[in-house]
Amino acid sequence: QEGRKKTDHVRESYARFVTHAGIFSFWSQVCWRTVFWGLGLQFIFGILVIRTEPGFNAFQWLGDQIQIFLAYTVEGSSFVFGDTLVQNVFAFQSLPIIIFFGCVMSILYYLGLVQWVIQKVAWFLQITMGTTAAETLAVAGNIFVGMTEAPLLIRPYLADMTISEIHAVMTGGFATIAGTVLGAFISFGIDASSLISASVMAAPCALALSKLVYPEVEESKFKSKEGLKLPRGEERNILEAASNGATDAISLVANVAANLIAFLAVLAFINATLSWLGEMVDIHGLSFQVICSYVLRPMVFMMGVQWADCPLVAEIVGVKFFINEFVAYQQLSQYKNKRLSGVEEWINGEKQWISVKAEIITTFSLCGFANLSSIGITLGGLTSMIPQRKSDLCKIVVRALFTGACVSFISACMAGILYVPRGAETDCVSFLNTNFTNRTYETYVCCRELFQSTSLNGTNMPSFSGPWQDNVSSLRNLASCCDLYTSTVCA
Repeated sequence: QEGRKKTDHVRESYARFVTHAGIFSFWSQVCWRTVFWGLGLQFIFGILVIRTEPGFNAFQWLGDQIQIFLAYTVEGSSFVFGDTLVQNVFAFQSLPIIIFFGCVMSILYYLGLVQWVIQKVAWFLQITMGTTAAETLAVAGNIFVGMTEAPLLIRPYLADMTISEIHAVMTGGFATIAGTVLGAFISFGIDASSLISASVMAAPCALALSKLVYPEVEESKFKSKEGLKLPRGEERNILEAASNGATDAISLVANVAANLIAFLAVLAFINATLSWLGEMVDIHGLSFQVICSYVLRPMVFMMGVQWADCPLVAEIVGVKFFINEFVAYQQLSQYKNKRLSGVEEWINGEKQWISVKAEIITTFSLCGFANLSSIGITLGGLTSMIPQRKSDLCKIVVRALFTGACVSFISACMAGILYVPRGAETDCVSFLNTNFTNRTYETYVCCRELFQSTSLNGTNMPSFSGPWQDNVSSLRNLASCCDLYTSTVCA
């Protein structure tokens, strides 16, 4: 019953996100077929990936294969930089993956495989949702390429597109992540299947919300059901494609590294300033993350995050929107690593990590380029392609940014609604009977369960309940757990 109440609460939150996204739209001009089909496709895909065993296993397998494939980056980066740097330094560990993935994507584009997949996805979305060929192709392309590369797929048609269509193109860019940076996020330790699912689920939702927020009021020139043709790469052979892909990725690596250096430095300065101001009014520990944890806490609670995890999740979501998704995913990976390494959940009244469900919801909510710095990137890229439409682009870019952010939040709500715990629970009695000496997540869970089953009887030996009641090793297991973790029963 409690689980049903939580699910109903998240469903209500999902409806609020959709409703708020359409507050400023012209309701009489909204194409409701596009809205309902987009949200319906997102929900159906979510059920397939999150709830069904075949779908979950298929995407888990796909995520595992991508991780194995990306691991080959180590061969090249270790040869160039050495094993020590690759294993211990972020810049040499994660950023070379972008070069490797960019090279592979360029080869696939030269062979025509990327265009074929994009056109099939665009065709399916177009016939179901009733969107036009140009905007659908761009949003479908955003599943695989970035927010500045996707408009290049439809560059010849951009000048003749309606404002609503350009808004959809922008929203698709803000609501998804590029395939090249997907590999970098996976290298952080973020769940690969959740990242892939979130990016795919965002495409129909981006079209739906875009048409809800900015409905079509003009006559489009691209209503043909035949779709648009995508040319193959201009390279003359596969080696040239590989070389160009790796070379082009260098600018992206430099951009990522520069942004991380700049934004982390700015964040440290802001936190130092806020801390100084807070001390003047007797507020200790004031920081940008603390402010976000209070302001955004109700919103992340609406997504389905447990209240105890809301402050940490709200911090990450705030960092993503006001700084960028790289810093946010890196922070999420730190919390995940703490959980997996068996760190105590609470230390001196401060939560050290978030639950698995909260991690997945957070992964979905961060999966997009909807942050303030992306406004400049989007305007710069599109203005260079259609300078004559600069006023139109400036008019709708902020609206598209918030629409793209809502897409990620709706995907997170969907993940919260459909989430089910996966995998068999650890047999703690058997696990603790082994000679464990290191902290792991399983060790923490089992020791906490043993602490809860232990009762102190004054000066007598402690008594045990549940599965530990008749276990001769319970006292020895309790002593081992007390060596690793603190509890009142360890006194």
